[in-house]
Amino acid sequence: MTITNLFTAGGVVIWPLLAFSLLAVALIIERVIFWVKVTGKQNRVAQGVIKLYRLDDVVSALELLRRNADLPIARIFLAALELEEATPEEFRLALETEAQAEIPVLKRFQNIFDTIIGLSPLLGLLGTVLGLITSFASLNIGDVGGTKTAGVTAGISEALVSTATGLIVAIFTLFFANSFRGLYQRQIAWIQEYGGQLELLYRRRYERKGKQG
Repeated sequence: MTITNLFTAGGVVIWPLLAFSLLAVALIIERVIFWVKVTGKQNRVAQGVIKLYRLDDVVSALELLRRNADLPIARIFLAALELEEATPEEFRLALETEAQAEIPVLKRFQNIFDTIIGLSPLLGLLGTVLGLITSFASLNIGDVGGTKTAGVTAGISEALVSTATGLIVAIFTLFFANSFRGLYQRQIAWIQEYGGQLELLYRRRYERKGKQG
């Protein structure tokens, strides 16, 4: 079956399913590019900042963060480290507030993926119902000989094609959505871990300054 025949056989619901599939592919490509960049650089930058800050090289740590300000964890660290004379509590609050602000960036398009995953099988089911309606409407008990069989066949074909297409779109989107959700959860764990390390170093540095003062 060619693509043209597939869309002809799928009935009216095949078009919103096509729109969903194109939207899903576009958003998946954007998310893949985002996560490749984040997972490739974020840990390295965070570890570098922690190492520099442990050596009391705050200027170099800030420069490293500003060079990588396109990364969520760099923006989180900058929000805290750029505070002037902050107490440890203010430092922790700045980290937590900025981390909350970065969550929508990490979870971007998740609601759209969930909508596509939920609606695609329902559209496929709607196509099944419409196809069966077409089949029964074409069926004539008094004409068993076969002059109406084309309508019955078309209705069954519409039912099967729409159902299969809806499931394919949902399964394809679900696979990537779950993968992105796993990456998001892992990044949140790393942000909490590195943020805790930076907060501890800042608290020690703050206490050391207090004793010296």
